Amino acid sequence: MKWNEKSWEAIAPVYKEIVTSPFVVELMNGTLDREKFVFYVQQDTLYISDFGKILTAIATKLTKPEHVEAFIGFAGDSVAAEKAMHQLFFKAFDVPEMQTASPTCLLYTSFLFRQFNAPLEVMAAAVLPCFRIYKEVGDYILAHQVKENNPYQAWINMYVGDEFAQSVEKAIRVCDELAEACTEEQQQAMTDVFVACSKMEWMFWDSAYRLEQWGI
Repeated sequence: MKWNEKSWEAIAPVYKEIVTSPFVVELMNGTLDREKFVFYVQQDTLYISDFGKILTAIATKLTKPEHVEAFIGFAGDSVAAEKAMHQLFFKAFDVPEMQTASPTCLLYTSFLFRQFNAPLEVMAAAVLPCFRIYKEVGDYILAHQVKENNPYQAWINMYVGDEFAQSVEKAIRVCDELAEACTEEQQQAMTDVFVACSKMEWMFWDSAYRLEQWGI
């Protein structure tokens, strides 16, 4: 069994919580409160900005040309995704930009930046949930949604296209190839960070549903 298959099995309970969470269910049904979606888009834009920097940092540490090319492409895609957020949602929903990250958003990006001191394979495993989970959630929503004219359909479509699927497959392949050169202990470290970041993916949607604030 490849590393990505074992790591996906490890987060099965987390993934179930994600697809049954109120945010995802209501997003799928088109009933999600607009304020919660706006909050999510604002925080996701802040997250993507940092995520692109993290992907670029990983690219500088990779040695195989095809791996470097893949992660440089991912970083470019993150910039394109940020622009798409502006065009699709900031204008359509009249969303103001937000400068302050929520506690969960800051936790997630800070945790990813912390991985700069980790081995390369752990860094790569840390960013994989953002690829893999969004692809799986997008496919899940597309397969289960029943409402036409979903106001959030444009967001759903971002994660079910062939281009995004190809990026996900590349990210999985890079992680699997890095894992092949690792000991069992090193692979476990990859899985541990994959699980941790998958939990933060759930936290991100949950925090948007709760309109999470700092409290003071």
